[in-house]
Amino acid sequence: MNLSLEGKNALICGSTQGIGLAIAEELALLGANCTLISRNEESLKQAILKLDIALRQQHNYLVADFSKPEEVASVVRTLVATNPIHILINNTGGPPAGPIVDATPEQFLNTYNQHLICNHLLTQAVVPGMKAAKFGRIINIISTSVKIPLKNLGVSNTTRGAVASWAKTMSLELGPFNITVNNVLPGATATARLAGLVKNIAGNKQISEDEVIEDMAKEVPLGRVGQASEVAAVAAFLASPAASYVNGVSIPVDGGRTGSI
Repeated sequence: MNLSLEGKNALICGSTQGIGLAIAEELALLGANCTLISRNEESLKQAILKLDIALRQQHNYLVADFSKPEEVASVVRTLVATNPIHILINNTGGPPAGPIVDATPEQFLNTYNQHLICNHLLTQAVVPGMKAAKFGRIINIISTSVKIPLKNLGVSNTTRGAVASWAKTMSLELGPFNITVNNVLPGATATARLAGLVKNIAGNKQISEDEVIEDMAKEVPLGRVGQASEVAAVAAFLASPAASYVNGVSIPVDGGRTGSI
């Protein structure tokens, strides 16, 4: 199985912690040159130090705020002018929890911009280089809510579904250029995002955070929450030459929790 990414350039969004950083670490181990992008420069500097360089990979970073889509697109356009990207990992933190009936138009618009619009602008920026290389991988880290909406995540459910539909459409258009577009759908994964949700649930139910985690684990056939590295492994496979015939799919990485085929 050919998993080598030597000579390939990867752009990983939201990559200073959690799933984004874990994906960057996996891609680097496979030989990719990684560009991390996030809004916190100090965190980016620390994250770069965690990436493998045994194969003389060259890693760098970009600073951009995903609440400002044009700012994100601008820094990436500057990058690809001299450094084409072969692998794009679209990954952005989710919006605050809450019932959809209470959501404001501003919450929907802000989340839509941070996710779908940023994904779209980044894809537009990197596709010319992918076409020239006759190789491209666009991987969107979304959520299992694409399959079944999750309780109390109204704005997130709505936006994630839009991203999945966008990705499927993009896969049809880019497939002829040997560019694949796929989605990874993490379930409950031990990240800062999950910790925030757990704290919120614990406060609302007046129970301990450990009890919340235990309740989550009971819903998973494997009996536990996932690790960021487990999600990253699936993303790394999709980025590799071995996944050359996988296109337009949404893959749950949730221990079997999602109750659909």
